[in-house]
Amino acid sequence: MSDLKGYSASQIFLHWLVAVLILYQLIFGEDMGGAWDAFEEGRSPDMTLWVWAHIVVGSAVLVFALWRLALRFSRGAPEAPADSALLLLAAKWGHRALYAAMLLAPITGLLAWFGGVATAAELHGWFKPVIIVLVPGHVVAALYHHFIVKDGLLLRMRRPLD
Repeated sequence: MSDLKGYSASQIFLHWLVAVLILYQLIFGEDMGGAWDAFEEGRSPDMTLWVWAHIVVGSAVLVFALWRLALRFSRGAPEAPADSALLLLAAKWGHRALYAAMLLAPITGLLAWFGGVATAAELHGWFKPVIIVLVPGHVVAALYHHFIVKDGLLLRMRRPLD
């Protein structure tokens, strides 16, 4: 049980940094598909700035997500609000799914690109629609707490409260 009121400045910074990096990947990551197709066909991929950016930004998501998890395990996190058992369960599994996606998407991408693992590439491709569902769900839940429940939950990710 945690008596923390909010997240640390580092946790908040990393949360928003990873959010921006994931949004970047969703918007600008399409060039990687063409590079992967060339790679699979035995041709030399066109290593554009966008392809390199996808690799670098994806790697950054992995590093920062691991850092976030390390902070979460070492510092802890504030208690979930006193919602219904169903909402608490949804929040718990929603966060777990987000962390899994933040870790597994870059890992499968790196295994595909640098290891030539076609199965990893196929799995990597499934993360985009998963993330497109998880992120808006996360945002809607935060806005629900802020505007409907009015429990201050969103403030925990805006500024340190401890």
